[in-house]
Order: sequence, then C-alpha cells, then structure tokens
Amino acid sequence: MTQATASPGAPSSAPLPLAGVRIIAVEQYGAGPFGTQHLADLGAEVIKIENPHDGGDVGRAVGPHYFGPEDSHFYQSFNRNKKSITLDLKQEEGQKILRALAATADVVFNNLRGDLPIKLGLTYEQLAEVNPQLICGHLSAYGRTGSRAAWPGYDYLMQAEAGYLSLTGEPDGPPSRMGLSIIDLMTGTTAAMGLLAGVIGARSTGVGRDIDVSLFDVALHNLAYVATWYLNAGQAIGREPRSSHPSLTPSQLYKTQDGWIFLMCNKEKFFGVLAGCVYRPEWKEDPHYRTFKDRLLNRDRLTAELDEVLQTQTTQEWMRRFAGKVPAAPVYDVQQALDSDFVAEQERVLDFAHSGGTIRMVASPVRAGEHPLQPAPAMGADTSEILGQVGYDAQDIARLRERSVI
Repeated sequence: MTQATASPGAPSSAPLPLAGVRIIAVEQYGAGPFGTQHLADLGAEVIKIENPHDGGDVGRAVGPHYFGPEDSHFYQSFNRNKKSITLDLKQEEGQKILRALAATADVVFNNLRGDLPIKLGLTYEQLAEVNPQLICGHLSAYGRTGSRAAWPGYDYLMQAEAGYLSLTGEPDGPPSRMGLSIIDLMTGTTAAMGLLAGVIGARSTGVGRDIDVSLFDVALHNLAYVATWYLNAGQAIGREPRSSHPSLTPSQLYKTQDGWIFLMCNKEKFFGVLAGCVYRPEWKEDPHYRTFKDRLLNRDRLTAELDEVLQTQTTQEWMRRFAGKVPAAPVYDVQQALDSDFVAEQERVLDFAHSGGTIRMVASPVRAGEHPLQPAPAMGADTSEILGQVGYDAQDIARLRERSVI
C-alpha cells in the first residue's frame, strides 16, 4: 500500500490546513485521542501530556495485540502524528509548565471526568491570564456540570441509556449494542469540530473560551430524526427485521445465493431501476409496489419476492449488475472490508515505518493534501524538545526528572 495520499487538485507542496496550530492534549484511551488525531492528520501539532507515574495513556496497555511494551495496536490507532511529554499536573512545577505551554498554544484539550479539569488547572478561567485567546476543550462522559459531573462513563453505557440497544438487532432478539464504539468515535469527531470552531472564533475576536462535549450529549444528539418523530409525533420506533429502514422499502438486507446484500432504494426512481435489474419490470406497475407507501404496506411480500430472485445469483454477480444503478453493498466482515479492491484503489490503507517494522492503518477520511505518517510517540519522547521551547535547559530538565515532575 502507499506511503501517503494526496487529494485531487491539492498542490503537493501546500502545507496541510492546520499547520501552525498547536494543541496541548491531556488525553487517554479512545474518544479524546481519536478527536485530536483528526487534527494531527490535518497538520496540527498535538502534544500529549502523560502522567509519568501511572504509565501514561491507558490505551498503551489495551490488548490483545502489541508492537512492543507500552505500544499496543489500540494506542497506535488513536495517536499517530502526535508528540508526547511526561508531566505531573498535580505538582506545582507541573502546573507552571502547563501554563508555559498554554501560552504558546491555540488549544488545551482534555478528556477527563467532568469534575477533574478544574482540579488540574485546565479551564479557560484558570489559563486565560497566560493566553486570552486560548480554547480550552473538555470531553467528558456527562459534562462538567450537573448531578453526573463526577461520574465515570463509557461508550456502551451511552448506547444503552440513549436508546441505541432498542434499535439494534432483530425484533425478537435481546437488546444489542453497535459493533463499534461509535459514541467514542463520534464524540471525538464532534470535539474536533468544536475545537476548530473555537480557534476560528478566537482568531477573529482575540478572546478564547471553554468548549464542552460529552459522550451522553453526542449519543442523544445522534438520535436525530428518530428523536424528532417521538418528540413531535409521539412515535417511538423499535427494531426492524433485517436492519431495515423504518419507513422505506426496499432498504434492508436480502439473501443472495452465497450470502447477503444490502439494498437502499431511498428514492422512487431506484425501485424502477431495481425491478429491471432483477428481471421483474412488471413490479413498477404492480399496485402493491407502485409507491413508497404501497411498498411499506407490503414489505413482507416484497422481501420474499426479492429473496427468491436474488438467491439465483451470488452477491458479487448482483453487485456487478447493480453497479452505479441501484444503491447496493455487499455484506462483508472486517477482513473482507479492508481487503476489498475499492479500498486498495482509493489507497485507504497506508503503510508507515515504525521501530518494530511497518504499521498498516486506515487513512484519514479527510483528503486535504499529503498525509504525514508518523507512528504514535513513545511516552515522553518529546519532553526535552518541548520544554526547551519554553525556556527549560538541560539542567532544568534533569532537575525536573529528579523531582519526578516529568
């Protein structure tokens, strides 16, 4: 696979769009590091602050696969293109260094429990004195205010409480979570958006602020139209058979000769095209199937008829027939998804050098020029360099190490 990708039309010599943006990140595990990795991939300098007394980012130890000690596959998945310094924020000298770094930064970001940022000096009120334009970003489980500010929280808990498990799986099965930590990933992405909005505002006005996102708020917000249906029409939807759309059909799983295919005829025109492609042109005029409403009323009948015809050929044979005409996708496992011809064609899996050999990872979804490909840093790898930038010489750094500040 390729070493880097460029967006169509992007000058090869152009800097990445966030070049020059500095982010100090007190982060660990998944959601927070995922958000800042988006920004690092786009050229921001992301400096991780890791506690020297507890092994740093807990993600370093998350198994079952490792490139080496304190270097799990999980950790590499969320921390490429970043720097790392060790710093004990609970010590007075650690706080002094934090403030020196904040004075040079656009953002100080954390994904700590909601009651901890103020205890560790990470809020705008606490740091504005050294940098009035600073954005202080906070990603927590339930927010920094209210009855749950001190609660720990994780992705699956949010999926459970926000109703996701009632929407996932077959109607006669138990409640089921999504297969990915989707709330962590979307909260990290939402945090990245919020931080960029904050930086734009601060550069315009000269005044920074706190920016807050929480796992719970993002989980609830993602209910989107499902929430609007309930809040305004009183309709609380549940699970549908075969992962089908609650109000459109065909828009679900169907059986093929060798597996499954997902069809989504979410515009009226696509049903007519589908009917022709499956050798059933008469369906276009069938009163049972003429409109969205007709098809929904007769979904079981249409499902049976589509299953019957689709089982005459393999999934790939149908994909070749539907290609570019009917919105369709093969149902792959993770291996098939990553090894697909389209992923290779679009250079969505990239290789980059690592001390333990080559690492392969999925590319950033934002195509904005050449992507630098640096592995996630060893803990504290950049401590001396970064402290030197804010006035600490070799003797100072040695003294800080002796006192276990770094």
